[in-house]
Amino acid sequence: MKRLLFAIGIAIPALLQAASAVGFRVADAKGAPVADAVVSLTPLDGPARLEPPTAPVEIMQRGQEFSPYVTPLVAGTRVSFPNRDTVQHHVYSLSKPKKFELPLYAGEAKEAIVFDQPGIVALGCNIHDWMSAYVVVLATPWFAQTGADGRAAITGIPPGRYRAEAWHPRLGKVESRELDVSGPPAASVDFTLALKPDRRLRRVHSAVPGGYK
Repeated sequence: MKRLLFAIGIAIPALLQAASAVGFRVADAKGAPVADAVVSLTPLDGPARLEPPTAPVEIMQRGQEFSPYVTPLVAGTRVSFPNRDTVQHHVYSLSKPKKFELPLYAGEAKEAIVFDQPGIVALGCNIHDWMSAYVVVLATPWFAQTGADGRAAITGIPPGRYRAEAWHPRLGKVESRELDVSGPPAASVDFTLALKPDRRLRRVHSAVPGGYK
């Protein structure tokens, strides 16, 4: 028993030391940093263990917009859609990974939606056409979202072969490449994305001071 405990005591620190980090830099064709890109690492040597959070993730409606605009999460995660506006919203998605509808409501949504299939889910509001957002459902626990500087980092990655991917709402397809993570020091991955023009609808300012249609 003492030998077993000793072996475990050695193995656990060794595994922790073997875990690595991968830094990402995402830019557009002109070299400008890209915010709200979702980067991920999917293991190629076997499926990853998924552990969705016990509490729902929130995508709220505030200022007649969805917040946040992009939400990456692991498959199996529940999402609630609280309405913090003084007007009602009708949230829906027609995307294949998750089709759902939350009829017109204010305040708290009646139920949380389980996003159980990997893929991109586009959100909308039947009442306010300009409202849009995306849920990126992933079959891996190793993912991150770029900030305004176009950078993100994923830590605690076991050694192995991975498919590194980058996605953005203005990207026509997912960009990917293979990556071999062998432990410290941290690896680095750069993605240059050919982004499409931003076609999002914008709110139209009404004649009422401080108001929106």
